[in-house]
Amino acid sequence: MKDKILKFLKEADGYVSGQELCERLGVSRTAIWKAIRQLESEGYEIEAVRNRGYRLHDSADILNEAEIRAALTTKWLGHSVKFLEEIDSTNNEVRRMAEQGAPSGTLAVAEIQTAGKGRRGRSWSSPKGSGIWHSFLLRPDFAPTYASMLTLLTAMAVQKAVKDATGLESQIKWPNDIVVNGKKVCGILTEMSTEEDAIRYVVVGIGINANTPEFPEEIRTTATSLALELGHPVRRTELINGVMCAFEEYYRIFEETLDLSQLKKLYNQELVNVGRKVKVLAPGGDYTGISKGINDTGELIVELADGTIREVNSGEVSVRGIYGYV
Repeated sequence: MKDKILKFLKEADGYVSGQELCERLGVSRTAIWKAIRQLESEGYEIEAVRNRGYRLHDSADILNEAEIRAALTTKWLGHSVKFLEEIDSTNNEVRRMAEQGAPSGTLAVAEIQTAGKGRRGRSWSSPKGSGIWHSFLLRPDFAPTYASMLTLLTAMAVQKAVKDATGLESQIKWPNDIVVNGKKVCGILTEMSTEEDAIRYVVVGIGINANTPEFPEEIRTTATSLALELGHPVRRTELINGVMCAFEEYYRIFEETLDLSQLKKLYNQELVNVGRKVKVLAPGGDYTGISKGINDTGELIVELADGTIREVNSGEVSVRGIYGYV
């Protein structure tokens, strides 16, 4: 009943009387009042005026399944969605769902992650109300060798969504970090399950520091949140929809050629490393050079001092700026 009342309030142009809600739902005024109190306890701002009824203030940042479904305008991504108040990690949850036969496009969103994961086994802090922790499932029919480019597609989608939703000049730090004013606001982790030379499924995990109020001292110089940069909170469901819609479009283009030939110009336009001196931390030894952007397969092109060109694979190395994080 609570969700039905919320739907009526969202669709209403103004106030909805308590009597109308009683008649539409076939319940008592007391039941309506209790449901309204429950919605308020979840964070919804509902104005109650005698002889007029109830009106929903559309300003609260509420994250739940109903809000996510209402926000999504995608064609296929996220049509199957699961919201969790608390989970070990959304990547783990989507992997479990994938093993049980969940369809491509399945989306999992959590309010809290107790074991969020970053690249190279690092942990990812995911406290309540602070960010957007979500993962989605893909079941592509191409070979595993193409899967690494999905991470770059996701970075493009997040960068576009952040810019569109907030107006902030976000950029990509190769291959898949999103930065604002030189600090990281988003991390992306792509995991794949294969058998022989085929992909069983791919899990794309995205963690966005949306409304994080502060960071530990040890990462304060390299991490930030959208709210800190804007000076006010952001609506997380709007960002989720923006990321999903942008990814759908970039994925459609990618599937035409199974490379980034049609997208690399756009990627390089948003790449913070382009034309800058970078340090490549490689297993065979570190080296420095000038970043020239990505090639058709998403490798970073680095020109060394002697003019030698190296194509850097994201799965093998880490890239850092010479004078800081970017």
